[in-house]
Amino acid sequence: MTMDLMRALNVSASGMKAQGTRLRVISENIANQDSVGTTKGVDPYRRKTIVFKEIMDKASGSTLVHVDKIGRDDSDFSLAYEPYHPLADGDGYIKRPNVNGLIEMMDMREAQRTYEANLTVIESSKGMIQRTIDLLRSS
Repeated sequence: MTMDLMRALNVSASGMKAQGTRLRVISENIANQDSVGTTKGVDPYRRKTIVFKEIMDKASGSTLVHVDKIGRDDSDFSLAYEPYHPLADGDGYIKRPNVNGLIEMMDMREAQRTYEANLTVIESSKGMIQRTIDLLRSS
């Protein structure tokens, strides 16, 4: 039974670590949603994406989650008509980052909930381990 609880701790810890990385990537996107290029012709900030993968932990026999890669969203930049902006092209448009704040906030909520669910599993597992130890001591 204790081995199963240790597996639950490992699985949840890997989930928390992965979601923590996801939260960091989302935070970078939100922080840069208004970051345009530094000079004319330079692209603005490009949204980052995260991809997870399953890893089999042979020592515990558990399937864990890890960050496979942090990539880039290659969708088109939006154009904003700002003819007096120093980076505007000949038609008065500047490129804006391909970050949608609403989508980032929804992703952040999902990552936060998943992180909290894993934390709850860890707390429950720790409590069960402690109760098992207490039972063994009193026997």
